Amino acid sequence: MAAITSIGKFQVVGTLGQGAHSTILQVRRSADSKTYALKVVPIDGPEDMKFLEQAQHEYQVGQLLEHPNLIKIHCFEQVRDWLFRVKKAHLLIEYVNGKTLDTYPKFKIAKLVQIFEKIASGLVQMHRRGVFHADLKPNNIILSKTGQVKIIDYGLAWTKGESKNRVQGTPEYMAPEQARNKMVNERTDIYNLGATMYRLTTWRLPPSVLAAEGGMQADAKTWHNMLKPVKELNPECPPALAKIIEQCLQFNANKRPERVSEVQGALDHLVDELVRSPDDRLEAME
Repeated sequence: MAAITSIGKFQVVGTLGQGAHSTILQVRRSADSKTYALKVVPIDGPEDMKFLEQAQHEYQVGQLLEHPNLIKIHCFEQVRDWLFRVKKAHLLIEYVNGKTLDTYPKFKIAKLVQIFEKIASGLVQMHRRGVFHADLKPNNIILSKTGQVKIIDYGLAWTKGESKNRVQGTPEYMAPEQARNKMVNERTDIYNLGATMYRLTTWRLPPSVLAAEGGMQADAKTWHNMLKPVKELNPECPPALAKIIEQCLQFNANKRPERVSEVQGALDHLVDELVRSPDDRLEAME
C-alpha cells in the first residue's frame, strides 16, 4: 500500500513518533507552508471515545499555556465519515526539530542544569495558570538542535477544579501521594521533576513508590533507605544540584519545596555558577 502523502490540507513529510493510541506526523500546512507536528488519534468505535476526550482535553489545556518552554497546541479537529461518526481526531502542534531527553547520551553537568532550569521555568508558567502536568519525565521533554527545551504531552494534565477519577502518571516518576491518593498538585509535579533530574543526572531511576505485584507499598523510611544519594551515583554532580534533586524527591510532600519557582530560582543561581564559557551554553548543542 502506498504511503499517505497528504491529510486534508497537510502534506505529510514523515513520522515523528508512535504512541499507544496515536501517531505523530511531521506535516507542512498548505495555508502557510510552515512545518508542524500533527497528532492523529484514530477512533474506531465507542470504546475509543475516551481517546477523543483526551485529545480534546489536551487541546483545552494547551490553550491555557503560552511559554517558550511549553509546547504550543494550535488547533483541534474531528474528522467524520459520511454518517457523521467521528473517525479521527487531529491535534496540530508546534514542530520542534529535536529529540526527547530519554534518547540523548549523557550531558555535561553545565548543560543538564540549564535544561533543568528551563523545565522548571515551564512548570512555573503551568502552575500559574492552574495546570499541573502530572506526567513529567524525560520522554515528555524535547531538546531541539538549537537548544530549545519544550515540555510536551498534556494528555494527563490536570487543571484546578477538574474531577480526578484515575491514578495519573508514569509509575517510575510518580509521587507517593499521586500513586496512593490520586493526588495531583504543585508538589507532585515537583516530585516528577525531581525524579526526572535524578534519572538524567545518575542514569538510575528513584525507587518506585508503587508496590510490586503481591507486595506492600514502601513506607517513607524503607523508600529513603532504597534511594541512593545523587553524589554516590555521580560524583561529578555539584553538591548544590544534588541537594535540589533530593529536596524535590522527599517522600513526604510537605518536606518538598512548596513552589516550583523556588526550584527554578535555585537552578537559575546554579546556572550562573556553572556556565562560564560559550562551550558550556545549551545553545551550542551541535
